[in-house]
Amino acid sequence: MSLVTLNNLSVHLGGHSALSNVDFTIDKGEIVTVVGPNGSGKTTLMRSIIGAVKPTAGTISRTPGLRIGYVPQSLSIDATLPLTVRRFLCLPVRHSKSTMLEALADAGADGLLDRQMSALSGGQFQRVLLARALLRKPDLLILDEPTTGLDQPGSAAFYRQIEQVRRELGSAVLMVSHELHVVMSASDRVICLNGHVCCHGTPDIVATAPEYRALFGSGTQGALALYRHDHDHHHHAHAPDSHEHGNCDHA
Repeated sequence: MSLVTLNNLSVHLGGHSALSNVDFTIDKGEIVTVVGPNGSGKTTLMRSIIGAVKPTAGTISRTPGLRIGYVPQSLSIDATLPLTVRRFLCLPVRHSKSTMLEALADAGADGLLDRQMSALSGGQFQRVLLARALLRKPDLLILDEPTTGLDQPGSAAFYRQIEQVRRELGSAVLMVSHELHVVMSASDRVICLNGHVCCHGTPDIVATAPEYRALFGSGTQGALALYRHDHDHHHHAHAPDSHEHGNCDHA
């Protein structure tokens, strides 16, 4: 079942075309990653799906009652502001302690409820942002480069947590990342965006596509293969059969 469907979506911002003729769907329970160079429209795509940006042309359809959780790229909090994780999770709506503890556990952030936000490490901070997005048990979890500033082991651990969220909560996941070999390995499908969808499919298909290599080079393929071997050895995770095929434009 498709949670969100974009049909021929175009978005113009400030007199410039940010997205052009984008067709896109995300189905229940799948992990989809959007990759692309700076200025390729990735954040515009996320904001369009959330409803913060209105399309210039085309349509966006969302399943009725769709619950969306959003994890931003970063969030600045004044270090002098006395703000605990408990209070942060209750902005702007209060939640029960049990709901907050459950969300923190789902995000791999147990034991942080009464910590000061300013005292958290980068990885802990991102997991608290993830917990906040999980409070309402979202049908769709959207993450916009959520591991910016984390080292590679921290990033890999965060994305493995996202896979666990998908397994345990059944949330579909749509994420943007610049860490290609890590995030693509955690995905069922990859969308390569450069103002339009220039390639899409399983990670293996996209990583070998001429359009992808023209944007990112071929170095990611070896790292992708190594990561997938390690990842599958430890987690036995495989993409669903329904997404075995992809589509890469050879324009």
